[in-house]
Amino acid sequence: MTIEILGTESLGVRGICCFVRTEKRRILIDPGIALGYSRFKLLPHPFQVAIDERIQKKIIKRWAGATDIVISHFHGDHIPLADANPFQLHIRKVASLNPRAKIWTKDMSHLSPLEQKRADVLFSTLKKSPFIAEGKDGGEICFSKPVLHGDKGSHTTTVIMTRIKGDKTFVHAPGIQLLNEEAISQIIDWHPDIAIVDGPPLYLSLSLSKSQVERAWQNAGHLAYNVGTLVLDHHLMRNLEGIKWIRRLSLETGKKVICGADFMGQKRMLLEALRRDLYRDMPVDRNWHKRYAQGKADTNSYWIQGKMLYGI
Repeated sequence: MTIEILGTESLGVRGICCFVRTEKRRILIDPGIALGYSRFKLLPHPFQVAIDERIQKKIIKRWAGATDIVISHFHGDHIPLADANPFQLHIRKVASLNPRAKIWTKDMSHLSPLEQKRADVLFSTLKKSPFIAEGKDGGEICFSKPVLHGDKGSHTTTVIMTRIKGDKTFVHAPGIQLLNEEAISQIIDWHPDIAIVDGPPLYLSLSLSKSQVERAWQNAGHLAYNVGTLVLDHHLMRNLEGIKWIRRLSLETGKKVICGADFMGQKRMLLEALRRDLYRDMPVDRNWHKRYAQGKADTNSYWIQGKMLYGI
C-alpha cells in the first residue's frame, strides 16, 4: 500500500485529500481544495494560490486514474464545485475524466440542504449515480456510519470515515475535530497502522470552549496509544498552535504523532496561519485578485519568491 496526502493545511491549503494505492485499487478520498477566502481580512496570498494550483493538478491527475472516489461530505474543501471561487477545484476540470470510477458517499437522505444541492449538481454533471458507502464493508475498503462533523449542537453535518486494508491498514477521518467519541471508538476498532485525523479548530478560539479543547486532547491521546502513526491535520493546522499541539502530544505519549507535511517528507507550510506574514514579506498589487479571477494575472513571480523565502 502507498499513501499520498495530496492537499491539507500543513501543505498550504484547506482540505484533507488523500490517494491510496493497493494491489487492486486506486482510491481518491475527498478530492477538493480551498483557501480561506478571507483570513485576517486578507484574500489568499498569490504564493498560497500558486501552491493551490499545483495541488489541484495532482488531484485532477489522481481522479483520472482512480478506481474509487470517496466523498466524506460535501463541504467546499472536499469536492469539486460548480460554483467554485478562483481558489477551489471547479467541477469542469474533472467532468469528462474517468467515467468508470465508483464514487462513494453518504446516503442522499443524510445530506444537509446545501450538501444535497451540491451533490445533485455533482452527479448530474458527472452523469453518474453514487454508491452508498455508509457502514458498507467491501473487504479491502469499508466505511463508517455517518458521524458528526465537529461537536454536538454546532450543526447537523455528518461525515463518513474510510478504512482501507492491504499490507497496512489506513484510516481517513475527516471533519471529526477529535470531538466525537463514537468516531474515536470506530477508528480504534479498525486497528489502523496509519490514520489521518482531523484535529480541533483551535483558530476558532471564540467558539471553541476550554472543555472542548480538553476533550479533543484526551481523544487525541487515546488515538496516539492505539494507532501506529497518527497524522493530525486539517482544522488543527489552521494556526501555529497545531504544531505545538502535536509536538506536545508526541512527547507526552511517546508515540508517533505528525502532520501531513511530515508524513509526506515535505516542508511544513501552514500558510493559512501565515497570511499576514506572506503579505508583509511579498507585497501584493491591490488589483491582483481581480485580475487573477479574470485570467489576466498569474502566480509565477510569487511562486519564485515564495520558494526562495521558504526554501522549497
